[in-house]
Formats: sequence, C-alpha cells, structure tokens
Amino acid sequence: MAETAAKTREARVPFQIIEVDGPSMVPTLYPGDWMLVQHGARVRPGDVVILRHPFQQDLLVVKRISERREGGWWVLGDNPHAGGDSEVYGAVPDDLVLAKVRGRLRRRKPWVEGERQRSLVAVAAWAFSALRPVLSDRSASARLRAR
Repeated sequence: MAETAAKTREARVPFQIIEVDGPSMVPTLYPGDWMLVQHGARVRPGDVVILRHPFQQDLLVVKRISERREGGWWVLGDNPHAGGDSEVYGAVPDDLVLAKVRGRLRRRKPWVEGERQRSLVAVAAWAFSALRPVLSDRSASARLRAR
C-alpha cells in the first residue's frame, strides 16, 4: 500500500529536489549536493538517474546508465572505488528507474566563525560554479562500459 502511494506521488510530481548522500558519483556529484530530478523522463546511456536499489527497494541510489542489457539497464557510479552498482546487483529493471537527474546545486562551504560577510563577487562565483546541468556524458558511458 505504501509502495503504491509512493509511486502515485512520484508520478504526480514531475520534478523533485534530492540530496546526494555518498561518494559513488564523485566527481559529477558530491555528498551534500542537491539534484533536480525529473520523473518520467526518457533515459538513455550516459544519463544520470535515480533508481530503487534492486535488493533494498526502500533505498534510492544515483548512478549513470552505461548500457541496455538483457533484464534492464546496466548502471555504474562515476567513482570506480565506491562500488554498489550493476557489478554487484546486475541489470536494473525499467520499473526501478524512477527519475533522470537534470541539474545539481553544489553547497557552499560553511561560514567560518568570525568570517566577514562574503563579497558579492565571491557569492556570484560560487553560484556560477554551483548551478550546473547534469548532462549525458557519452565519453563517460563508453569509458564505464570498458571497465
């Protein structure tokens, strides 16, 4: 019942903000970054997606689609040392792929006690580097497939 309600809620909300927790997508996404995800978007190799973990379906994970294989999508993290991807659990069925990551917001570093107010230039520089689309990376997809 809760599963059906969650799927219904996800289907009604086209965009959602989700926080990154874990290093599997470094350097594309860092722990603490915020992702803008789109539910129901068409996915293809190279896309970064949110999916339900095949063995723990209450756990959401973020991975990059490497290729289509028998049984679903082969997904890999951008950080080869983090693990926890299709090399562990195999191809991910289509119904477990929930959303496509469209963008990320990198968090600002915390203010240091006693630090003076940041300049407008510093805030603008952070905003320029922090707000980025997360695009399909064909070269990363080919590189990941070769692992």
